Amino acid sequence: MKFSQAQALRSKWHKTKLLLQHRGIKPFIPNTQKYNKANLKSMLEQYGMVYVKPERGTFGKGVMRVEQEEGQRFAYQYEEKRLEFKSLEGLFTSLSKKTGKQSYLIQKGIHLLRHQKRYFDIRVMVQRNAKGPWESTGIIGRLGHPRKIVTNYHSGGKPMALEQLLESHLTKSKQAELVKKLNELGITIATHLQKTYPNFRQIGVDIGLDRGFTPWIIEVNTKPDPYIFNQLKDKSMYRKVLRYWRLANEKKKITVPVKDKIKDKDLKKAKTS
Repeated sequence: MKFSQAQALRSKWHKTKLLLQHRGIKPFIPNTQKYNKANLKSMLEQYGMVYVKPERGTFGKGVMRVEQEEGQRFAYQYEEKRLEFKSLEGLFTSLSKKTGKQSYLIQKGIHLLRHQKRYFDIRVMVQRNAKGPWESTGIIGRLGHPRKIVTNYHSGGKPMALEQLLESHLTKSKQAELVKKLNELGITIATHLQKTYPNFRQIGVDIGLDRGFTPWIIEVNTKPDPYIFNQLKDKSMYRKVLRYWRLANEKKKITVPVKDKIKDKDLKKAKTS
């Protein structure tokens, strides 16, 4: 089946298959399969915990964390509600009521690092500059809601400076090494996707760190929201992201929502920074 660029870039499954073709990206992609009973059974047996997510979706909506516990018991969490089951059949029946006729994926569960007992992940913003090359323009941490499994801002997550989330886990020098690695990974992803789909100009790469500090690509968003960077106290990163975001969207005549606007003096700085 042929996809238009817009359709393909909305499909998490299509993007995953495309990224798996790159040897440098492949090691950072969690095992991802189509949602069905057989795949759910085998992946739970292999990993103990997986995420079931819509193939097409935004803001973490519809994402469920599924676990196989001791004694062949099962459970899943959706938003703030957790349900338990005595059999795989009961689990699958309940999950399938949530998924309906939509296409869903199963992704290997990553045991994310925590900050103050709350999970967090990382958004790497990668954008094309005026001359064409890709740049990593912003990196930010996303601290999850204390009772939810997703970290998205629209689901109650809190955007935070990455160094604040990492300070209890890594030294300053190790943090710098990690940030460099994540920025380089983001640029590699954008460059690889561009070979197949040359017209997009920005991506937001969501990356989770496990307890061994291995980065895992959770999702690649080709319509990333610049507004989360405005939550940082230091506005310099937001000004750069916004400037590049405007550049990417000026041909589409897209304007920044009122809530996303920054002060006139900051916009002047954005033009010159």
